[in-house]
Amino acid sequence: MKEYTSDLLRNVALVGHQGAGKTSLAESLLFNTGAITRMGKVEEGNTAADFDGDEQARTLSIYTALIPVEYDDCKINVLDAPGFIDFLGEAKNAVRVADAAVVLVDAVAGPEVGTEMAFDYAREFELPVLVVVNKMDRENANFDNALKAMRERFPHYRFVLANLPIGSQADFAGVVDLLSEKAYMGAGETTSDVPGDMADEVEVARLELIEAAAEADDTLMEKYFETETLDSEEILRGIQAGLANPEAQVVPVLAVSSTHSIGVLPLLGALKQYVVPPGQRRVAVQAAPDADVEYLEGPFGDDGPAIAYVFHSHTDKYGTLTYFRLFSGLIKAGDSLKNLNADEDERFGTLMTLRGENQLPLDVLHAGDIGAVAKLQKTHVGHTLTKGYNIFVARPAFPMPIYSVALHPRTQSDSAKMGEVLTGMTNSDPTLRWRFDGNVKQTILEGMGGTHIDVAIKRADAMGVGLDTSVPKVPYQETCTKSGTAVYRHKKQTGGAGQFAEVHLRVEPLPSPTTGDEDVDEFEFTSEVFGGTISQQFIGSTEKGVRQVLDGGVVAGYPVKYVRAVVYDGKMHPVDSKDIAFQIAGRGAFREAFESAGPVLLEPIMSVRVTVPEENMGDIMGDMNSRRGRVLGMETEAGRSVVTIEVPLAEIQRYSNDLRSMTGGRGVYTMEFLRHERVPAHIQSEIIAQAQKEKEEG
Repeated sequence: MKEYTSDLLRNVALVGHQGAGKTSLAESLLFNTGAITRMGKVEEGNTAADFDGDEQARTLSIYTALIPVEYDDCKINVLDAPGFIDFLGEAKNAVRVADAAVVLVDAVAGPEVGTEMAFDYAREFELPVLVVVNKMDRENANFDNALKAMRERFPHYRFVLANLPIGSQADFAGVVDLLSEKAYMGAGETTSDVPGDMADEVEVARLELIEAAAEADDTLMEKYFETETLDSEEILRGIQAGLANPEAQVVPVLAVSSTHSIGVLPLLGALKQYVVPPGQRRVAVQAAPDADVEYLEGPFGDDGPAIAYVFHSHTDKYGTLTYFRLFSGLIKAGDSLKNLNADEDERFGTLMTLRGENQLPLDVLHAGDIGAVAKLQKTHVGHTLTKGYNIFVARPAFPMPIYSVALHPRTQSDSAKMGEVLTGMTNSDPTLRWRFDGNVKQTILEGMGGTHIDVAIKRADAMGVGLDTSVPKVPYQETCTKSGTAVYRHKKQTGGAGQFAEVHLRVEPLPSPTTGDEDVDEFEFTSEVFGGTISQQFIGSTEKGVRQVLDGGVVAGYPVKYVRAVVYDGKMHPVDSKDIAFQIAGRGAFREAFESAGPVLLEPIMSVRVTVPEENMGDIMGDMNSRRGRVLGMETEAGRSVVTIEVPLAEIQRYSNDLRSMTGGRGVYTMEFLRHERVPAHIQSEIIAQAQKEKEEG
């Protein structure tokens, strides 16, 4: 590929709701610039962006694809990001390294939940937004309705038309560019005059564009007051200023049909004109990964210190490719950069850009460009690589996982390799996590939904690790509600040296946290023994025995928390008392005392924030009532209802599947741990009975 300097680069992320046509638009951009000779289709699994087998099988994007498009002596790095909510981590990282978010909106469906998420991503990193109303050729497509819905859904943004569609649905024939006042018909580059019947409409829309440009720049505002007009160069300068200013929130809107390539070349022209070169935007950074966000002000060029951020990696049978954005500086093949996160140097071998899976070698990468490199040893997604800087590029904030499975290796060999493979997958996906939960003694894999987890399991299988899954056990806890006592004597005589210990023990409750944030003691052990009835040595042995019970529980096999154990009396034998004897007595005394102290189970309570269309609100409320949910608050945000609910984890382990079913995929939710609460008595008895049954079967 030709070498492009920073001023000839543009970086844009295609984001939006699933099915809005992002991958088809990327394919059309390639086709209309001559990079490919035949347009692929998502349904046929032959597009440049969706090259992974899982993507082709599911007909949806799973990973961010880099699609560099060469147009008019400029390289536009297009990042085709997934729209499916399970893969929001990929979309957020794509936005992180872009200089503008191109939000696709279906001309029939209008703005959807994925549209809102795309605007949220852009707002997080102060990214300018362009809206592309796609699928203008479809039956029932309506540009005006889509634009009206956008203005209602996002009232704080100023949506201004950059072009106007000529016709609609089957009659969609082209667009009128309001900057040049020329009509672009079909898929060709040829222009013509504005159709006569659209003259008034074009005049009104161009006036709105002029006003938006003038309001973004004081100098242009003065001229507009004097002359009541602006020329095309002045309009462009004003819109660029409006895009660059987060407070102005100007959003140009364009119409296209990606599958018929109508309006695609005017869109490329708009991307070149409206999106600023990458070195002109400031960069969010941190002195340390957990420090406050600061900003490095541009411009950034080749002569500055190198600083790069890794936003994606892709592993196949040939190895791992690491994708990165070079925010500042210049690098060549053979250069070394320091990985600040791993505190190690990484040597860059062959530099390349990728067009989907096709690798295009590069001799040099200029400031602002996006590239890839193979065989980095310690570098993962989210890491910062620098030469001359000691500062981290700020990572996006990712939500907590909402869907989890328990993993069961199929063979001993799978068990031995499982940890390494899972760690590799989570290093490349910040929304995928794994851990061993000692409370339930299961290996847990967590992600953003069932599809997300299914893809991860298939990837593990492709790497040689077979995994079966099940619904994880709920991490209940056991505690007591009152004081209970027990006397336990351990006596064993085997003909030689015997064993003897007698422990008098009291169990009483400790305060438990009410919000999940307090720093409270989970267990205390004290002694009230006086007069030497038990020596200090054997009190320590007793404590050791008691602590051996805590992890395995007493009534249902769950960890014991928020209790105090007090040894208040006992007996020992001058010959037969031993450490092991008092451990055994301590275990027995604690179990018996705990069972007499009103044992109860505690369950995790989650704070769940559900966002759905208003018409689905009744179904959501009824469903949450059946899940023992308690509503904390309700609000309306631009035509969508948001409800915050406290609900037990046991009731929502598969809620993502149910919510999508109830809302047709238009509902989303976030979830985080809040605190533990007592399990209702009738449910507790069922849990204890099930635990006893499993123990007997085991």
